[in-house]
Amino acid sequence: MVPVDEDRVRPGRFKPWRGSARVDPTETLSTARNISEDLKDGLAGPRARRAVKALRHLLGVQGLGMADLSGSTMWSGQPSADAATAALLEEVLHTEAPSGRPPLVALPLHVNDELAGVLVISGETKMAAAKEATALVVHALERGRLEASADQAAQAELRALRAEISPHFVYNALTVIASQVKSDPDRARDLMLDFADYTRYSLARHGEYTMLSDEFHAIETYLALQRAVLGERLQVQVRVAPEVLAVAVPYLVLEPLVENAIRHGIEPRSGAGLVQVRGEAEGNECVISVEDDGVGMEPEKAKAILAGRGGAGSVGLANVDRRLRSVYGPWFGLVVETEVGAGTRVVVRVPRFQPGVMPQ
Repeated sequence: MVPVDEDRVRPGRFKPWRGSARVDPTETLSTARNISEDLKDGLAGPRARRAVKALRHLLGVQGLGMADLSGSTMWSGQPSADAATAALLEEVLHTEAPSGRPPLVALPLHVNDELAGVLVISGETKMAAAKEATALVVHALERGRLEASADQAAQAELRALRAEISPHFVYNALTVIASQVKSDPDRARDLMLDFADYTRYSLARHGEYTMLSDEFHAIETYLALQRAVLGERLQVQVRVAPEVLAVAVPYLVLEPLVENAIRHGIEPRSGAGLVQVRGEAEGNECVISVEDDGVGMEPEKAKAILAGRGGAGSVGLANVDRRLRSVYGPWFGLVVETEVGAGTRVVVRVPRFQPGVMPQ
C-alpha cells in the first residue's frame, strides 16, 4: 500500500467525536491511510462507504457525506436538513467553490484541477480540519487515478508484446512446416503442434502473471520452431533449476528476450550461433539469463533500447524492463551485458516470493 503523504495528513489535527481531547497520532495516521486505501477506486467504489464512516469519526462530526458529480450523496451519521444540503451541493457543483459554514459546509473535491465531487460536513468542526479532510480525500482520489493509469499502461504494454510476434517468423515457420508435410509428416505434425502451442500462449492467454515453468515451456516451443527455420545455424541450451519452476513472474517476460537474442544476435551473423537460457535460485531471488554469441552491440545502443529509443524492433525489451520495474521496484529491471562482436547477455533477477504476484 502506498503511504498517505504525511505533509497532507498531520496527526493530532482532528478533534475526536467522544472521549478524551487527546488523539493518538499513530491511530489517526493509520485511519487516514485506511481511508486513502478505501477511496482509491473512487467515490462510487465498493469501499467508499467505509471511508465515509471512518472520515466522519476522524473529524468527530454528527454527519458526513460525499457526493459525486451527479449530486448523489453517500452519508454516514446524521445528515443535515435535506433542503439545506441540496442547496449547498447545487452551489458547489456549479461554482466549484466552498459553500456554507459550520455546522453545515460543503467543500469541492478537485482532482487534477477538475471537480470530482463534493465533501459535505454536518456538525461543529473547525474549517482547518475540514480542509485537511478534503485534502485527504483528494489525495486518495488522485492516487486511485494514477494507479488506474499505471494499470492501463501495463495492460497496453502487454498487448504490445502480444502484437509484436514477428510476421516474418510466422511466415517462415509455416513455410517450413508446409515443406515437410509430404517428406516428413510426423515432423510437420510436431512442429504444427508447437506452433499452435506457442501462438495460444502468446496471444490467447489472459492475466498478468504466470509461473516460470509456463514461460520456459513457451520458450522451448519457440526455440523448436526457430531451429526448424534456421536449421544448423541455431544451437540452443536451456537449463532451469527445479526449485524456480513455481516462481510467479509477469506474463511474457522471457520470450521477448529469447526472440531478441535470435533476431538481433544470431540471424545477422555468419555461421552457427548459440543461445543459452538459464534459470536458477540465488538465495531469495530467481536469476534468469538469456545469452547469445551473436554480433552484439554498442553498450550505448543497449541503453537506448532500454530507454525506449531503440526503434520499432526493440519495443519488447523496453516493455519487459518497464514491467519488471513496475512490479518489483526500480532495482529489478533488466541488466544487459554486451559489446560489438562479443554477443549479448540479458539478466532478469526477481524475488522468488513477492506479495501480490500470483499466477491467474
